[in-house]
Amino acid sequence: MLGLPLAFTVPAVLSALVLLPALYYLLRVTPPRPRQIPFPPLKLILDLKPREEKPARTPPWLLLLRLAVASVIILAMAGPVWNPPPATLAGKGPLLLVIDDGFAAAPDWTTRIAAATERLAEAGRRGTTAAVVPVSDGVRQILPTTAARALDRLRSLKPVPYLPDRTAALPAIAAAVAAYPDAGLVWIADGLDNGRGRAFAEGLEALKTATPPTVLVGATTPVALAGADNKPDALAVRLIRADAHAAAKGALKAYDLKGLPIGGAAFDFGTATATEARFALPVELRNSIASVAVDGDASAGAVTLLDGRWKRRRVEIVSGETADVSQPLLSPGFFLQKALAPYADVHEVRSGTPDPIVAGLDEKPSVLILADVGQITGPAHERLVRFLDEGGVLLRFAGSRLAGGTGDDLEPVTLRRGGRTFGGALSWDKPKPLAPFDRASPFYGLSVPTDVTITRQVLAEPDAGLAGRTWAQLDDGTPLVTAEKRGKGKIVLFHVTADTTWSNLPLSGLFVEMLRRVVALGGETAAATSAEAGGKAEADATALAPNRILDGFGTLGSPPVTAKPIPPGFSGTGSSDHPPGFYGPADALVAVNALAPDATLIPADFAGLRIDRQMLKAAQPIDLRAALLLLAFAGFLIDTLATLWLGGGLVAGRGRRAATAALLAFGLLTLAAAPHRAWAAGDPPVSKRDMDSAVTTRLAYVGSGDPTVDETSLLGLKTLSRALANRTSLDPGEPVEVDPGRDELAFYPLIYWPVVATAPQPPPEAVARLAAFMKNGGTIIFDTRDALSSRSGGPPTAEGLWLQTLLAGVDVPELEPVPRDHVITKTFYLIDGFVGRYANGQTWVQALPPAPPEQVNRPARSGDSVSPIVITSNDLAAGWATDPAGDPLYPLVPGGNRQRELSIRGGINLVMYTLTGNYKADQVHVRDLLERLAH
Repeated sequence: MLGLPLAFTVPAVLSALVLLPALYYLLRVTPPRPRQIPFPPLKLILDLKPREEKPARTPPWLLLLRLAVASVIILAMAGPVWNPPPATLAGKGPLLLVIDDGFAAAPDWTTRIAAATERLAEAGRRGTTAAVVPVSDGVRQILPTTAARALDRLRSLKPVPYLPDRTAALPAIAAAVAAYPDAGLVWIADGLDNGRGRAFAEGLEALKTATPPTVLVGATTPVALAGADNKPDALAVRLIRADAHAAAKGALKAYDLKGLPIGGAAFDFGTATATEARFALPVELRNSIASVAVDGDASAGAVTLLDGRWKRRRVEIVSGETADVSQPLLSPGFFLQKALAPYADVHEVRSGTPDPIVAGLDEKPSVLILADVGQITGPAHERLVRFLDEGGVLLRFAGSRLAGGTGDDLEPVTLRRGGRTFGGALSWDKPKPLAPFDRASPFYGLSVPTDVTITRQVLAEPDAGLAGRTWAQLDDGTPLVTAEKRGKGKIVLFHVTADTTWSNLPLSGLFVEMLRRVVALGGETAAATSAEAGGKAEADATALAPNRILDGFGTLGSPPVTAKPIPPGFSGTGSSDHPPGFYGPADALVAVNALAPDATLIPADFAGLRIDRQMLKAAQPIDLRAALLLLAFAGFLIDTLATLWLGGGLVAGRGRRAATAALLAFGLLTLAAAPHRAWAAGDPPVSKRDMDSAVTTRLAYVGSGDPTVDETSLLGLKTLSRALANRTSLDPGEPVEVDPGRDELAFYPLIYWPVVATAPQPPPEAVARLAAFMKNGGTIIFDTRDALSSRSGGPPTAEGLWLQTLLAGVDVPELEPVPRDHVITKTFYLIDGFVGRYANGQTWVQALPPAPPEQVNRPARSGDSVSPIVITSNDLAAGWATDPAGDPLYPLVPGGNRQRELSIRGGINLVMYTLTGNYKADQVHVRDLLERLAH
């Protein structure tokens, strides 16, 4: 209000202060002296000296006290609000507002936007231009514009689900500073050095701006998840934080692919920067977990996604070696168990079992390993064929039995019998190392140790399809690992033994990782991770398209158009090209997370830099009503005690009950003046405002908690009310703000609800009252205001997800886009749609039943009742809103007076539709109605 720190929401009440002089004279009036009539018996009484003397007039100090109490009450009723001083801006030129928009900024995103809004507002008051620069934009050119347009750009920003490299934006910032040397530079940082924060700060310092750059840093840094490990007894999730100021305790929630909760686990950092939370669940439940998130933390970094690679599969080992009993620590089963134990539940069929393959399959494994098992026939062969058809993985290792056998059809390639030996007395060849893995191989991305050599192998017969079935090979091109898809499963063959007799591969970490990737295929029914063909073209063909992608707030949704497919074997973290989420077909999803399993969060360090570091906080207006009312109650208490004292009520122990009653009243009034929560439960009392609304039709809006949005809603409804009074017979009252959890909604036929994604969800009691209001004939307009950021067929916006969560507990009817023949488009004006600040958004109402054949060509069609819900994204209130002079407050997109007029007309139609229902449709059909009445 006029830029002063003290403002009043109802300044007209201050006019009551002019009545204080009259109140002063009223309080000091003394009643006339009583008439005295002599009565002789009273002479003795009159001669007695009175013990108490009362003043003839009210003392001046008591008069001043009462006037002060009255003044304080008037000030409280005027709604005083103390506005913090505006943010100060360094530099006389344009404001360059650099914002960290990685997932680390998501938990306090509202505070960051509020702090940025304050500085843009100050730039607007100064008349300087401004530019909003999210670091994820990289090298995009920076063009300062008006503060209002910069504010629109700011409101459209959302955090990205990864940590962008800040230094990529330095060239664009340097170019902007070179063009505007007197520019003021403000960086709203996330407090992390991840993303090269120190290097970015040094780059800002090197720009040599006229004033040091200002850096706003929050008091705490977020908690993030860095991978999970499905251990034998529990799913262990690693949590990290940057410093000891973050939340020390909390809880994790595990969800399946449908988003249903599976379990929870508590965590406690203590004084450490890393900790672990464990989900001690049965392995079947752990294998169905698709995501783990920090409860109550809206950030992509607080979510870790799990795909088939994290499932703990059952592996059965069948060995054909006769030396297993005599040398168990050198047997193939020993090496396989040690390599797979961290990632799977491994069991070896006991030696001497009559039919070990059938016994192993009876345990229903995901992977069956045959170590040097020769020809397979009979019932074991039939069971293995069925096992492969159902999606199992058969992993075979070579040995003397396989090399000398006659072979069977459960081998991925045709083998040469006898094998090949390197480095022996009768061989000229030396032991062969491994060649790097091809892009089409599931092992792609694994590093090949130089000390791993092969001394013997079984050879594959060269044929046309051998290259496509080769997953690993020696440096001379001979296959080391081959595979073939069989039914829904796979057959994988290592052309060496599982022990150290033919190679030292089982002694290397590469052996563990290769087995881990093979076991991860167990139970998969798609070939997304297989390499059925070689070469770059085939590798590109097996790239995994994005399926469901995380946004910056950690919500899974449809992938953005900028997301690119990942190559097979991708093991990196999220980026702008490959944002975190699920990739590939629905039955073989591959998870990409925001952080690597060994990631750490590093706090930002700006020590020694020429930077003005400030605390990130959003200045909030302070409501002074409660304090003033408390002060008035204290004045009443003092006045009561003073009156008792002047009247002698406190002398000789008298008046104690009165004093006690005064103190009790003061305590009760103090409790009454205490602030209440925004969403109160229970049946609210009917206030005077509600009583006025019962006899005067008025529009209402739901407060969002965002002062800018609420002010826009109020001004927009005021403008619409004036238009209704000028153009229709309706003369509505002043619009009011309502709280579904506290106010009675039945008095308001139409309620406008602007959706703010960062606002807390109302409690179940408020949602129940909302549902009752809609069922009893009320209409609510939900405005998501996201027409510019939403796309048809694209992922839902944060506002859309917020609204979906709210309406999950409401019986919402079937909706449809407003058809051209709907009565809502003809209640007062003939319009085609409902536009506001934006014109490209869709408006949804309750779906109408199909028109009867005889009414197909009627100009208007209606249902049995008024639609209880209208959903739009065009920001209607901003399209209506004007200042008291009638000037528009917001620019329209695409703009023009015609759009503003259509916006008002659409609002009038909405109000008339709510009040008159199907009257217009009945009026259109009046001829048919009269004909029916005549019969």
